[in-house]
Order: sequence, then structure tokens, then C-alpha cells
Amino acid sequence: MKLYLETTMFNYYFDTERDGHTDTVRLFEEIRAGKHEAYTSGYTIEELLNAPESKRSKMMALIDEFGVTTLDITETSNALASLYVAEGFIPARFRMDGAHIAIASIHGLDCVLSYNFTHINRVKTKTQAERVNHENGYKTAIICTAKEVLEDEQQLED
Repeated sequence: MKLYLETTMFNYYFDTERDGHTDTVRLFEEIRAGKHEAYTSGYTIEELLNAPESKRSKMMALIDEFGVTTLDITETSNALASLYVAEGFIPARFRMDGAHIAIASIHGLDCVLSYNFTHINRVKTKTQAERVNHENGYKTAIICTAKEVLEDEQQLED
């Protein structure tokens, strides 16, 4: 599968206190093993660069270590993210959260992996992004967690 790794995935890799940490590390190992193609974007890079240095360098290093492809920010992805804000399911102050969904959808990726349950990984965003993307000719990447991808893969192997 083609997976878009939103900023929380890089945080959860190192945050051992989070429920999704173990699944995130397992998913990164599956990426290393070639089970999935991993992508992120300039939006994620911008957010990672704003992290405290104690985590910033380690999170940025994951991109090279696991061969994560970085997608460039485009006018199209910015316009689609702005449309999410205009439609009211992404708050203007958190436009970057919509930008993650937009760039993954524009590039036809399968999933947006996110532990952001406030603006990204929630029913309202999933349903409204699907509607807006469909109206604008884009397939919506499924928004999910690392655990959901791992469980889906496990079911295929059983």
C-alpha cells in the first residue's frame, strides 16, 4: 500500500508513552521491509522543523532511514486544503491538517496515517473530505492509524 505519514506518525515513533507507539514502530519496520511505500510531504517537514531540537533531528532522520518519499507542496494541494477550510470541517487555524489529506489525495495514495484525532482522524473529516474530493475529481486516501493497517495486513495473512 501507498501510505502517507502525517506528522503524528513521526512523533509516535519516539513517544513510548502513547498507545500507538508500538504499532507505529512495527509499521515503520514493514516499510523498511518493503511491504508498503511510504510518503510524507513538505507540510510534514515544516511541522517537524518546528519541533524542539531534542526530537527534531531524530524525527527528520526517520525519513532517510526508512526511505520515505517527500512530496512537494503544490498550488493544487494548497487549494484543496483551503477548500476543506472553506467547507468548515478543517478549522482555518489548523489548515495544515487538511493539507496532509489534500496532498495524499491528489497523489492517489491509499491511506493517510494519523494519530491526530482532533482534526484529521475523525468521522466528520473522513466523510467531508470524501465528499469534497469526489466533487473535485480526487480519490480520497483512507484516514487511519498504524494499528488499522497492521490489523488489515494480519487478516490477509491469516
